[in-house]
Amino acid sequence: MAARKAKTKRKIAKRVKTARGSRRATYPNARILVSTAWLDKHLDDPNLRIVDCNVAMTINPQGGYEIRKGRDDWAAAHIPGATFIDLVEELAAPHPKLRFMMTPPKQFERVVSAHGIGNDHTVILYSRGANYWATRLFLMFRAMGHRKVRVLNGGWDKWVAENRPVTDKVKRIAKAKFTAKPRKGQIIGKGDVFAALGRSDTCIINALHPDVHSGRKLSPAYRRPGHIPGSVNVYSLELIDPVTKEFLPAAALRKKFNAVGALKKKRVITYCGGGISATTDSFALLLLGHKNVALYDGSMTEWGPDPAMPIEADT
Repeated sequence: MAARKAKTKRKIAKRVKTARGSRRATYPNARILVSTAWLDKHLDDPNLRIVDCNVAMTINPQGGYEIRKGRDDWAAAHIPGATFIDLVEELAAPHPKLRFMMTPPKQFERVVSAHGIGNDHTVILYSRGANYWATRLFLMFRAMGHRKVRVLNGGWDKWVAENRPVTDKVKRIAKAKFTAKPRKGQIIGKGDVFAALGRSDTCIINALHPDVHSGRKLSPAYRRPGHIPGSVNVYSLELIDPVTKEFLPAAALRKKFNAVGALKKKRVITYCGGGISATTDSFALLLLGHKNVALYDGSMTEWGPDPAMPIEADT
């Protein structure tokens, strides 16, 4: 195990050395992403708020998934100064069937204010693995009008692999005042997606695995195989370096989205199973400078079981 970790760290160091000084600069909207080196230098910035927002979710072989609170991992070790925001209990709107739905503005205000985050704070988000819980919370902040939110490139995995400081000590942060300024069209519902079907100025992207998109594989939660009619497939995990967990360089991301015509469309809508992994696609598009990107919150967990909503499959 130790040898494997050492090998992974050497791979990360090699890739970071190759990309350093060029990768972020090539993103048209690079300001929404920060490097581990940058954060390490700014840990003591009093205007910075660091947020661990991980959710430990594992696939159940019998169908669906199981959730373990990320708070336990945060309590054991986190980036110094980081608070923990629970996307399961604190920032998920109550729903009889759908988890992780966007919260109303007042609830969002109450939660983030309690964590010491105000409108003028710079907020750095991170999670584990593919880092899509961080991009999920980024889109939520964006929908609520916070303009100073960033995602840590590579997240927790890269931070730890580089032997950067971690702690189990909890930093006491005074409550702040966050006032939401909701932005319409950022996180949308089923009706909005249905209305967009067939529009020539809109690209709808499915971030799920190609086998799920095509209909060759069915998740029990979606009830029906296939995808939203007319949608194209850009698998979220293919936008992330599997070793460093960083976003691919700008040229590689452009190639992925140009292959499906997304960057030429006025509007892009992303979806997945439950509005989580699709945020990777949304964030990548924003990195590339696209101005009109929306997330379908309920995604296939909502769309699939509804017989009134059309489905198409490649098989």
